[in-house]
Amino acid sequence: MDRGSATIWLLAACVLIALAGTVAVLRTEAVLARHRAESAADLAALAAAGRIGVGADYCAAARAIASADGAVLGRCVPALDAGGRSGTVIVRVRASVRLPVVGTRTVTATARAGRLRTGAVGPDRGG
Repeated sequence: MDRGSATIWLLAACVLIALAGTVAVLRTEAVLARHRAESAADLAALAAAGRIGVGADYCAAARAIASADGAVLGRCVPALDAGGRSGTVIVRVRASVRLPVVGTRTVTATARAGRLRTGAVGPDRGG
């Protein structure tokens, strides 16, 4: 009566291993997509902050860098001091990722970068 039951158990084990592998691949792809979006946001924020005190095209610099990283700039909010020579920029980017089985999903990331006044006192400048 038990003839062939090992085949069923082996088949069930193979299906479980394949399912676990698929879940692992999906998870890995999702994490990598999030990391890519975070990197794009970080670099876009740094590019925008680098334009503080130099020009008024903060968001254009962020948009160019985000685009080069395969992301889309969703938001760019500069907060400058009264003289416009220092401040911070907050950016949010969106990136699309195609996941097997699940389809295309959108990943978002936010980053903030700034430029200090020349001669500003901070933790690494003796202050």
